[in-house]
Amino acid sequence: MSRKAENWDTSWQKRAADWLRDGTDALDRAMISEMTEAPAVAPEDVPGAADVFEKKVQEDHEKENAIYQTLHERTMTRGLHHARILYRVLSILVCVGIILSLLHAVMEMPVFGSPDSPVVNDVSRRYIEDGLKETGAVNIVAGMILDYRAFDTLGESTVLFIASCAVMILLRRDRNRSGELEKGSLPEDRDIIYEPHFDPILQKSAAFLTPVILLFGVYVVLNGHISPGGGFSGGAILGAALMLFRNAYGVKNTRRFFTSRTFTTVVFLALLFYAGAKSYVFYTGGNGLESGIPLGTPGAILSSGLILPLDVCVGAIVSCTMYTFFALFRRGEV
Repeated sequence: MSRKAENWDTSWQKRAADWLRDGTDALDRAMISEMTEAPAVAPEDVPGAADVFEKKVQEDHEKENAIYQTLHERTMTRGLHHARILYRVLSILVCVGIILSLLHAVMEMPVFGSPDSPVVNDVSRRYIEDGLKETGAVNIVAGMILDYRAFDTLGESTVLFIASCAVMILLRRDRNRSGELEKGSLPEDRDIIYEPHFDPILQKSAAFLTPVILLFGVYVVLNGHISPGGGFSGGAILGAALMLFRNAYGVKNTRRFFTSRTFTTVVFLALLFYAGAKSYVFYTGGNGLESGIPLGTPGAILSSGLILPLDVCVGAIVSCTMYTFFALFRRGEV
């Protein structure tokens, strides 16, 4: 074989061509070369060789028929082969188009930190000067996240829910209809490594700290629009309280008030209310209509319109997701 042919066999052009053809041509060539091999000849001076030779000829004949059948099927599905090539070429073109579009958008953006940027001049000034009047929230960050950019926060909360569902699918230990663990799972009576031993110091500390942490988390969530805090930080605190209780008292005691059904119900209802409330506000605002939702007195607990209930929804999603991640990675079930 020439050096040029060797270079072609190891070149990136050859690999790209095989990838587009899905490797079918190479497989066809291998089958044809196997079919054209010289047939075996029976030795005449070996006893019993005739029977062995006939058996070998019959096996070769069956193998040849199988190869012909495979080639025939590939010939009949040539349209599917071309469709795969077209799909791969189009996928490359779409990806290149998206990349070029994003690069063009980045090139058209103002230079980072430029004083002439509309983000520097208009957006921040709008948040600072008109944020309290338009959102009713003393905390400018809460007004920005849950009012001006509430659609982004909805997407972030949805990502948390989808991620927890994916982790649950991958790590959850399955049970049959009678409630017993499936074969291959560690029995619960041998699962002591994941369950806490009786530790009076840990349990007494958890009995004192868990209500305090929960109360503080609720305070952070409910006061996010009038002080530093909000749904994300308060939800993290609530999730930490659930983890502490789980570590101290185990899964059976935690399941008295929190199960996988609790997680799905709370998160689904929170996302549903969030999407419905903000869709109503987007519709009224986009059409120049009054939403009819009072902003209240700035600084009061019942103020800032929908920011307070949205903070509660975000806090519930974050706390449930954090605890679900912890439970699945620790024991494989909530």
